Amino acid sequence: MYPDHTHGAPVQRAVEVHQPTPYPPTVAIPAPFVAVQPGAVPAVASVVLPDGRVVTGYAMSPVQPEPVAAKPAVSRAAVNVALGGVGFLAVCGGLLLLTTFIAALTALITQLITLAAVIFGGWIAVQIFGANRHGGGTTVNIRRAVIKRNHFHG
Repeated sequence: MYPDHTHGAPVQRAVEVHQPTPYPPTVAIPAPFVAVQPGAVPAVASVVLPDGRVVTGYAMSPVQPEPVAAKPAVSRAAVNVALGGVGFLAVCGGLLLLTTFIAALTALITQLITLAAVIFGGWIAVQIFGANRHGGGTTVNIRRAVIKRNHFHG
């Protein structure tokens, strides 16, 4: 049936463990040379492994994330809404001044028309009623007349 099983019982096999082969001490791997400022020599750290080996190396500082740009105290949307409100108020103020100007202009035109009507009416009245006093017109005397049954009795 299965080569690993004998009559339903699993077969035990030997476990092989592969250990990494360390470099012999005669073979040296050159480390890259990094120029360090004189006052900024990093500290050397040593770690003892469970099998007794000691690993020595420079301590690495953790990578710092890029600083996040500070958010402004007020959002852009709020600033845009506020500026829009200021613009709207400026327009409303201008419209209010425009309507006030139009109302004042209308009142001025109305007063000019009324003044023209009064002056023209006065001139007409002088022409009509002032003609009899100057003697240049025709005088008509109207007597009292009695009208009875469609007959005029003068």
